[in-house]
Amino acid sequence: MKTTTVSKLKASLSGYLKRVKAGNEVIVTERGKPVAKLVPITQPESMSERLREMEKEGLVTIGTGKLPKDFWNMPRPKDPKGLVLKAVLEEREDGW
Repeated sequence: MKTTTVSKLKASLSGYLKRVKAGNEVIVTERGKPVAKLVPITQPESMSERLREMEKEGLVTIGTGKLPKDFWNMPRPKDPKGLVLKAVLEEREDGW
């Protein structure tokens, strides 16, 4: 792990980014105190790996099989109060 100052980082940013791209970490200090850490962004190797990560985080539930043959002909869930629509519209307004 490499340590550098803010001024040295600014002067040689591309060199430090090369280190980070190669898998190294860089600690940035200001007046002798660590203020930032540059680390490589790790990309999941596959979509299934990313889905497993998201499942661990509780963001998705991975299906266990195929849809029933008559799935698209099944009755839709009832929402007489329009709560689902309300939630979708609120999410659109608020953004992510």
